[in-house]
Amino acid sequence: MVSFIICFLLLVGAFFTYGKVTENTFAPDDRETPAIRLNDGVDYVVLPQWKLFLVQLLNIAGLGPIFGALQGALWGPIVFLWITFGTIFAGGVHDFFSGMMSARHDGASITEVCGIYLGPVMRNIMRIFSVVLLVMTGTVFAVGPAGLIVKLLQEGGITGVIASTEFWLWLILAYYFIATFMSIDKIIGRIYPIFGICLIVMAIGVIIGIYTNPNFTIPEIWDHFTNMHPKATPVWSVMFITVACGAISGFHSTQSPLMARCMKSEHQGRFVFYGAMVTEGIIALIWAAAGCSLYQVTGGLSTGLAKILTNGQSAAIYDVCIKTMGKVGVSLAMIGVIVCPITSGDTSFRSARLVLADWFKMDQVNMKNRLYLCVPLLGLGAIVAHLDYIVVWRYFSWTNQTLAMIVLWTAAMYLFKHQKNYWLCAVPATFMSAVSMTYFFYAKECLNLGTGIAYPVGIVLAACFLGLFLYATKKATPDTPNVAA
Repeated sequence: MVSFIICFLLLVGAFFTYGKVTENTFAPDDRETPAIRLNDGVDYVVLPQWKLFLVQLLNIAGLGPIFGALQGALWGPIVFLWITFGTIFAGGVHDFFSGMMSARHDGASITEVCGIYLGPVMRNIMRIFSVVLLVMTGTVFAVGPAGLIVKLLQEGGITGVIASTEFWLWLILAYYFIATFMSIDKIIGRIYPIFGICLIVMAIGVIIGIYTNPNFTIPEIWDHFTNMHPKATPVWSVMFITVACGAISGFHSTQSPLMARCMKSEHQGRFVFYGAMVTEGIIALIWAAAGCSLYQVTGGLSTGLAKILTNGQSAAIYDVCIKTMGKVGVSLAMIGVIVCPITSGDTSFRSARLVLADWFKMDQVNMKNRLYLCVPLLGLGAIVAHLDYIVVWRYFSWTNQTLAMIVLWTAAMYLFKHQKNYWLCAVPATFMSAVSMTYFFYAKECLNLGTGIAYPVGIVLAACFLGLFLYATKKATPDTPNVAA
């Protein structure tokens, strides 16, 4: 329990320390924000800071910090380290800069921001990459909740069409269409903050349930500083890919522009972006602690957790809620693990719509233009939803972290251009390059070349990316001091 508390305190303290360092490096000012200057009543709408924070949290969270953290707990309590330090030095920085860079460029999608600082080729790569990721994310956040709804109905003895995954999947996709199409303040700005609170309450309920039950003990990192994965899956770099949303996630950079279009002041950025990431890191830490403490360990391996996860993520989440909160946990599971992922899924498709709108210069005040983009996006989502869920999740995870890598390099170039300390972003960008490239060469769904090749190649490529960045800084010309972004 001590190591968990230390990690928790480090995360909370980071908001006031490293979060402040990040904010000072960017240097927000009193310029007029896109929400005021470009207010269109659809995507550019001023929202109060507390709503911005809760909507951002809900947008970036969903199943990510819950299921990813449970999967990460298979490696044992060493996952606490990645969640903690990944959030502080990579995830928080990534989310803050993706939101603030968007705000400096009229609320542009992250694809367009990357193009500004990394060139037109990277812009087009990011456009395709982002739309694919967002469709997969929306799909992941539809299939998971649909499965949990069916699980709860079957537990209550309900059968028939209404207790089928297909029925709920199509119902969720229909809701996605409505939420993607409507203006941001009609649904998202009004009810999502309530669900954001529910997500936090559910995490608090889980940790209280663990702490008050003498049968549950959160293991210490120093007593289990080994790979506890039952299949001996290597920590590097699979754990870093698996636990994406709870540490750093490229998906977040697609969501941050949504709130960048709704901020009244740039000074809200640290609370909205870095603060939401720290909160998500804490949620992931709690769920990882649940995975490490609730299930049997055999021969130093997380066999009990592996067994429950074979029944699917819905069953695992349901089991944690029941074990820690009893019957109350069922209600919280319904709200926190059904509603919250759905609300992340719809903003995924909304972000995809905005990426395409920026790409093809389509005015989104025009309802017909929104319709032209929503229909094919949701149709593609319906197709992906019927593919093998495990395969979709794996590609989602790798795509997620690769996008985070690109956004961090973009932020590093932004800082160079503005004569700021670019190492704040270049260091985590190099690290995430090593993670992403190693996984690409190692994973079965990618090149499947084994650790003997993947490890050195991943590290060498990360070093090459850093070298290319430093070479680019020698060739590029920084902007003059105090120039507007």
